Amino acid sequence: MYAPERQQEILRLAREGGRVDVVSLAEEFQVTAETIRRDLKALDRAGLVRRVHGGAIPVGRLDFEPDLTEREGTAADEKDRIAKAAVAELPVEGTLILDAGTTVARLAAAIPLDAGLTVVTHSLPIAARLADHPGIQLHLVGGRVRHRTRAAVDAWALRAYAEIRADALFVAANGFSVEHGLTTPDLAEAAVKRAAVAAARRVVLLADSSKHGQEHFARFGDLTDVDLLITDSGLSDEDAATVERGGTEVVRA
Repeated sequence: MYAPERQQEILRLAREGGRVDVVSLAEEFQVTAETIRRDLKALDRAGLVRRVHGGAIPVGRLDFEPDLTEREGTAADEKDRIAKAAVAELPVEGTLILDAGTTVARLAAAIPLDAGLTVVTHSLPIAARLADHPGIQLHLVGGRVRHRTRAAVDAWALRAYAEIRADALFVAANGFSVEHGLTTPDLAEAAVKRAAVAAARRVVLLADSSKHGQEHFARFGDLTDVDLLITDSGLSDEDAATVERGGTEVVRA
């Protein structure tokens, strides 16, 4: 089978099943995993699929959301650099909101032991990381916990954020762009993110460059709502300049 034929068949399988993975495709077509990765890269460049950790999804699945374990392993080096840069943006003292997200969780793990902060979060993994931190007064926002992200959502969480003001929010997004703003696959999670944005005096978006230009089902804000974007060096000079023209500062770690 020639590469174009194989790629067409991969696209058909992705559209039928909603997702394809490298290992299964390599077995099915009797080729190496590297060959399949090249096929997926070609389909991604053509705008037909979007590559995710271990495979790809067809373009058009705006509601697709990888689980927490999968997202933790994606762009790990970039997320570590972003988290390190975000530490420099922590206030000396005051109140933070930490959104649910794997990059934000890396920031939580990197908060210095001598920090004296009040932290509010609706993320169970982040709360677990900070529960024993000696300098942090931790407030865990409650609600229905989504299995896929381990984040609290719905009315309880929305009420909690409506009742506070924080010095800074470190927020995550599955997609961001000047055109489509800040997006995530789930409506309930988007509502909590929107409430957190409204509760903070300063909004810092932590998002690796692969999320630039991505668009998902639920929109929770404009890029102009963000004071600072911390991303990685994969964001081009041109794209960074476009973001900054809208009034958002950009740091590329």
